[in-house]
Amino acid sequence: MHRAPAAAVLLALLACSAASAQVYRWVDDEGVVHLSSEKPPPGVKAERIEIGSSKSSSKASNTRRTGSAGAAPAAPVSPQQLAEREDLLGRLRTRECVIALEALERKTSGTEPTSATELRRLQQTVDANCSQDPTRRLQQEEMAAKLRVANSPSCVEARNRLAAMMAPDSKTPRTALQSQQVFVDEHCTPPVR
Repeated sequence: MHRAPAAAVLLALLACSAASAQVYRWVDDEGVVHLSSEKPPPGVKAERIEIGSSKSSSKASNTRRTGSAGAAPAAPVSPQQLAEREDLLGRLRTRECVIALEALERKTSGTEPTSATELRRLQQTVDANCSQDPTRRLQQEEMAAKLRVANSPSCVEARNRLAAMMAPDSKTPRTALQSQQVFVDEHCTPPVR
């Protein structure tokens, strides 16, 4: 499956989020990806990402949830911080949803070998992260279709052709280079990273 590391995506999202927030990301025993602003169930190993206005990068560490004894009280969260946290979680869930939808379609089309376990894991990831709102779900499915095209052999070839055209020793006319760039930008840019 084509996945950008979660940390890289979170760093990109930091530019959009100024709220102090902690996001927990974990994969359960069946391989389903979960994202939440709430701590995971007891004993679950999770990646904790702290996002704050005074920090310029995310901090991720493997942690285990322990009892609340000895834990520092949580700082109050403003309505704006809560809204920004929920927006961030929504974007992260959309990313996981779109990637799972694209992989599920690819694997059920018969073009790739797969197993019932993998299909079940992908479907559970879709169920856990995709929107139940029909309008939003349609948008997520459209993004998955764009991701499928962006990962297709024709787009790989188009990006390789563009790279060759941009080589220092290339004598490609400027108009041909611009045309190829427009094609890649319009058809081969993944909607999620």
